[in-house]
Amino acid sequence: NMHSNLQFIFWGTPPVASKTLQALIDNGYVPSLIITNIDKPQGRGLILTPTPVKVLAQKYNIEVLTPEKIDAEFISNLKARTFDLSIVVAYGNILPEEIINMPKYGTLNIHYSLLPKYRGAIPLEAALLNGDMETGVTIQKMVKKLDAGDIIAQEKVTIDNEIKKEDLRNILIDKGANLLCKILPEYLDEKITAIPQNENLVSHYGKINKEDGEINVNEDPKELWHKYRAYEGWPGIFFFKDGKRIKITQAKYENNSFIIERVIPEGKKEIDYKSLI
Repeated sequence: NMHSNLQFIFWGTPPVASKTLQALIDNGYVPSLIITNIDKPQGRGLILTPTPVKVLAQKYNIEVLTPEKIDAEFISNLKARTFDLSIVVAYGNILPEEIINMPKYGTLNIHYSLLPKYRGAIPLEAALLNGDMETGVTIQKMVKKLDAGDIIAQEKVTIDNEIKKEDLRNILIDKGANLLCKILPEYLDEKITAIPQNENLVSHYGKINKEDGEINVNEDPKELWHKYRAYEGWPGIFFFKDGKRIKITQAKYENNSFIIERVIPEGKKEIDYKSLI
């Protein structure tokens, strides 16, 4: 790998970022600096816990910084050093423009949709909620405006009608990491022509709230199936019966019907849906 002496910063926080970082390292791209969110209290004992990315940084003895905010002092310290590139995957904080433009080759970001579709924080959920047959990964050259950067590379992924959020996420993480590793040499040799996004085709999705998981068991079965798959894990899908929240933990879609199989009534153990009715 002729670019193995590449000086780059990796910015990221959750498992989606640590899995991507692992793939980069496995492919011989070892960052010279890693920047991640601060340790957060977790679990019942509220023990200060490093982010998945910081755990990996420590495992490989890579310098790691956890700024609470990216202020002027932090920026000037960073600018005192030389970096060729930044790679950002789910860092979780807005990067100022001077940081985005600081490295010689700018800043690359992996986004889990076919941009300009589904800019924002929930591209995966958006594709599932809309019943899309395909999605993909985009490597974009970051700009200040969220997810509006020129497209460096893109790869499509077919969405199986049975697949749920977490399995789709894992497929896209692999695709994104592999695509990034594949295109990096060409990108650094300036052999890739970046393609501007078509602003007429932009769609944007904000955040998901817990209330978004509330459903009515009589709504369109296809919609219910999309929500069930998109909201897997959190917020899940649930309805209220006699004032109690009932969470749907297992369901299937058959003959145009949404069939609820298992539920967790508020404060109780998981049961068969039939025994609730």
